[in-house]
Amino acid sequence: MGHPVLRARARPLDRGEIRTPAIQKLIDDMIETMEEYHGVGLAAPQVHESVRIFIAGFEEDADGDGETTIVPVPFINPEIASLGSEKVADWEGCLSIPDIRGQVPRHRRIRVRALDRDARPVDLQLEDFSARVVQHENDHLDGVLFFDRMTSFESLTFMEEFSKYWRD
Repeated sequence: MGHPVLRARARPLDRGEIRTPAIQKLIDDMIETMEEYHGVGLAAPQVHESVRIFIAGFEEDADGDGETTIVPVPFINPEIASLGSEKVADWEGCLSIPDIRGQVPRHRRIRVRALDRDARPVDLQLEDFSARVVQHENDHLDGVLFFDRMTSFESLTFMEEFSKYWRD
């Protein structure tokens, strides 16, 4: 937090630009960074690149054995629309604002349209945690941080206190 790129609107990518080695490497590096820091999402501005790309991690049970893994999915030039008016407040944190958590109201259900890393269209309807992650990361593309969305700062807490007093 504090780097100007985190407060700027990121620029969209042209379809042809998406397939360039530089953008493909950026996507790979973002996935690696997200996994290294055990995040569930990462936006390009968080790694000081002002382009409209974010990675969202989705839980997947590939074997059907109940053990899930996080699958990173790139979204390029995303557009988000809420599906209904229901909002839910839940805890969020951010790799750009380490060791702080707060309750943020978000739309429970959304539709996201974007391009994938091969410049193919993606059109998903998401709800609950997946919708929250996508909304959080998309906010980074518009220069918005999670506490900008908080309706009250009463829940804003350091991780140590969150673990003691707030975690269920």
